[in-house]
Amino acid sequence: MTYTVARTNVKSLRPGDPHFTISNGLVLTSRASFEISRNCPAEYKSIFITAINAGWIKPVAHVTEEEYMVMQLSN
Repeated sequence: MTYTVARTNVKSLRPGDPHFTISNGLVLTSRASFEISRNCPAEYKSIFITAINAGWIKPVAHVTEEEYMVMQLSN
């Protein structure tokens, strides 16, 4: 019996990882973030903010292995 394992070419970047932030020379910005709609009820918004501040919900950016390799080489 043989098994085929699919290898993904996607890398996950988390806060604190190299290349999680991008810079244009003046501003340093995270690659991933959260956007809460203005229509979101205040009670839910408060729950999301509490969870983010507690570290229960964290931003994650996904890049392909090729993109990541180019990022590594550009430094």
